[in-house]
Amino acid sequence: MRLSKIILIFFILFSALPALAQHTALNMPDHDEKAYYFGITFGTNFSEYRIQYTSSFANTDTFKRIQPYWLPGFNLGLMGNLRLNKFVDLRFVPSLSFAEKRLYYRIAYPNDSTVDRTIESIYMHLPVQLKFKSDRIKNFRFYGLLGGKFDYDLAANARSRRNDEFLKVSPIDAGFEIGVGFEFFNPNFIFSPEIKLSQGLVNQLYKTSNIQLNNAIQDLHTRMIVISIHLEG
Repeated sequence: MRLSKIILIFFILFSALPALAQHTALNMPDHDEKAYYFGITFGTNFSEYRIQYTSSFANTDTFKRIQPYWLPGFNLGLMGNLRLNKFVDLRFVPSLSFAEKRLYYRIAYPNDSTVDRTIESIYMHLPVQLKFKSDRIKNFRFYGLLGGKFDYDLAANARSRRNDEFLKVSPIDAGFEIGVGFEFFNPNFIFSPEIKLSQGLVNQLYKTSNIQLNNAIQDLHTRMIVISIHLEG
């Protein structure tokens, strides 16, 4: 299923739920007065590399095509939420993200051939976010989020000494995140589906002279779509 269809299903599925939430008894009426609370988070992610090519890529015959593709993964973590005021919270959501990114490229020289490879990553994901909340409508609320992130890839191969590596990536990344979510208040917990875009700003490409792709790629940045479920107390 294409990524755009998955995102569309997410919004269609949850757009009708606020109307149902308005006709039930008020759950957790004192929750908004809490100075802080915690939760757990889990979900799926879709990640790819955003590539900036070198000038030699267009001027040489080595590579005919280099194309990244989205691949799915999953994430699991914890959440800490600090109330700043009625409409703004500060969130810290440390998690592990298991991600895969696909890279397809076609080599023209010395032999015309295609290569389809997958890059696996295990990110220690450390985002800090501002959560902008709407007024509560019975047992429903909408929110947006904006923040920064620091990622460390536990599976990065920058220091690998293997001779068969086709691409080397650095472990450290930082960037920004934007997203939207919904809160559904139940008697004992909050069910909160969320979707966000996580964009890395650090060049992940580890330059080394013995890898042919380094002559064609200038910058390599990670982009991830994360669809999460938060269970908050």
